[in-house]
Amino acid sequence: MQSNTSPHAKTQYANNKVEHIGSFLRALKLKKARYDFADRVIYEETLRQVEDAEIDNLIDIQLDLDCSVMTDGDFRRAWWHFDFLEQFNGIESYKTRDCLKYKNAITKPIDIRVTGKIAWSDENTSLIHYRYLHKAIEGFATAKYCIPSPTMLLFPHIRNNRFYADRMHEYIADIGKAYQDAIQALYQEGCRYLQLNDEFWAYLSDQEYRANEIRSGMSIDDLALLGVEILNLALKDKPEDLFISLHVDRGNFCSSWLYQGSYDFVSEYIFEQLDNVDRFLLEFDTERAGGFEPISKLKNTKAEVFLGLISSKKEYLESEEDIFQRIDEATQFLPIEQLGLCLQSGFASTEEGNKISYDTQWEKIKLMNKVGKKFWP
Repeated sequence: MQSNTSPHAKTQYANNKVEHIGSFLRALKLKKARYDFADRVIYEETLRQVEDAEIDNLIDIQLDLDCSVMTDGDFRRAWWHFDFLEQFNGIESYKTRDCLKYKNAITKPIDIRVTGKIAWSDENTSLIHYRYLHKAIEGFATAKYCIPSPTMLLFPHIRNNRFYADRMHEYIADIGKAYQDAIQALYQEGCRYLQLNDEFWAYLSDQEYRANEIRSGMSIDDLALLGVEILNLALKDKPEDLFISLHVDRGNFCSSWLYQGSYDFVSEYIFEQLDNVDRFLLEFDTERAGGFEPISKLKNTKAEVFLGLISSKKEYLESEEDIFQRIDEATQFLPIEQLGLCLQSGFASTEEGNKISYDTQWEKIKLMNKVGKKFWP
């Protein structure tokens, strides 16, 4: 576990101890504009004007709440992952027969598939989107840009594709190169804090899904090693002034979730074998994530763990006392200097958003900042 990120870059771009995950609830005006554009009621230019105005407003709110690391809220996306991945050469989105079933919610029938050789495309709209965000907040905060982790392409229905067939080594190499190019392209636009959102490690944390892989004939250890390989390739030789965080997410759609299980199994891989990851943003708000013990593997490293103790799915506001107690508990396994506080996930990983109010969303951000000032003054 090592990183080439310079101490100066961390101080300049990620010297915070409280952080949100990136996505925020969309205003009704923005939702309507997206629907109207899909129905060809308005032109793309009109949609962009609404998006720009809503992002500007979001930046103002983040500034008022003393957020030193800011995002565009994923306001230009319908999905946190598909919108980015479908723009790679060799990947397309398509309408599925069945929807993805969360614990108590069902998504729209959309997925992605591999159709050819995977490669980065400079026409990916993320470059335009980041450019706007960077310009809007340049000089008074760090623009954090969030993209799906390359491991999202390791789920069985995607990796078992006809184009690559049994050429898994080539598949991993192409994805790694595509992400290297993507990261370099975003870096050239000024990006200095990149967050990789990752459900794959949560998938491998779930005993039921591991059992499904074993029944299919897949070695779980081999699959985990592919996850390590693909991330290390993606982040290989990254610029020294680019800060990287990895957010491990257990699924986030309309306040529902997909995976459960502690970090015990995956900790050997993500905490000991990944390179160039500076910060882990980890869910710890429910018993589904297990205890803090696995984070002890990061002792004597420069990596940080931000504890996701604040739910983005529930309407209630957590108590300061409970959060204080849990942070104290975590210090038994990792020094306070290596810890931080974050949300367990975004408020709206998809355009539908979670089932909480706008007021509660901002109260949770205020709560995190209040707690953070106690532990990391």
